[in-house]
Amino acid sequence: MTVASCLVDTNILLRLASRSGGEHPLIDRALAHLAEQGTNFHYTLQNMAEFWNVMTRPKARNGFGFSLIESERAIRAIESGMTLLSDNAAVYARWRNIILQYGVSGVQVHDARLAASMYAHGVTHILTLNVADFSRFIGLTALHPEDVTA
Repeated sequence: MTVASCLVDTNILLRLASRSGGEHPLIDRALAHLAEQGTNFHYTLQNMAEFWNVMTRPKARNGFGFSLIESERAIRAIESGMTLLSDNAAVYARWRNIILQYGVSGVQVHDARLAASMYAHGVTHILTLNVADFSRFIGLTALHPEDVTA
């Protein structure tokens, strides 16, 4: 399977930054495999906000407890290897359509916003640990790292 461009979900970015997690080697292999194919990787403002939230939140509150400097270093690494999909009026319009079309509510709003960005920017794949969260969006393909390395 060849993937021209791929949004990288926040759960992937977090495990990439936290090398101590058990999923890090699998994610590293999946990203390397896609990169060998020439895949262009993308992130959104939402990814970065969620990433910063978890990275800087104390471990006692389900965060990673990283310092601001460590978190900034991790974001710079993401920025240097991936392209930002900008928020714009087209993303907003797609998001509005998606939430009504698919009856999106609650925490699923965040996935709908990522899907809207993908549609607006012509990105058809997302690398995620939560494949089921994106299965409803027609024309988008959610890839688990295991799918890529199999």
